Amino acid sequence: MNTGSTRVIDARVVNVDDLELEHFEQGTRFRSDCVRVGPLVGAKDLGYSYDVVPPGKASCPFHSHRAEEEMFFIVKGRGTLRYGDEKRAVRAGDFICCPTGGPETAHQIINDSGEDLAYISVSTMMPAEVCEYPDSKKIGAFGGGKDDRVRHLTHVHQAVDYWKDEA
Repeated sequence: MNTGSTRVIDARVVNVDDLELEHFEQGTRFRSDCVRVGPLVGAKDLGYSYDVVPPGKASCPFHSHRAEEEMFFIVKGRGTLRYGDEKRAVRAGDFICCPTGGPETAHQIINDSGEDLAYISVSTMMPAEVCEYPDSKKIGAFGGGKDDRVRHLTHVHQAVDYWKDEA
C-alpha cells in the first residue's frame, strides 16, 4: 500500500471534465478542441484522444492506416462517418471500428449537425506507420522515437524507383 501523498492509481485516472483542451484549426474544413489523453494517464501501447468538433467541421482529413487500428466512441452529438466509399450517420453511444488497410478502410468523422460533436479515439501505438489520404492523394510515413521521429508526407505521383540514386 502506498502511504505517500501521491497514489499510483490516481495517476491512471483523469476525468473528461478536467481535461485541458487545445484548440486546433486548419483552413476552413478542419477544427477541434482536443487533447491526447494517453500520456496524461501513462499509456504505453494505446493512444487515447478526446476531440470536440464544432458544427460544419472535421478534426482530420480522410485517411487510412496500414499499421495502427483505431476505435472511436461518440460521447455526445451527431455527425457522419465516411468509411471507404460509404457514409452513415453516427450519434452519441456509437462505437466505430477502423481496422488497418488501404483506401477501403479510410475514415473520417464529420460534424454536419448543429451542435458540438465529441468523441474518444483509441489507437494501437505502433513504432512505424504508413497512412494514405485518398482525397488529397498523399501517403505519409511515420516512425522512430520521441527525439528522432521521422514524419514524411508526399503525393502518390511523386514516387521514385527503389534504385534511384543508389548506383
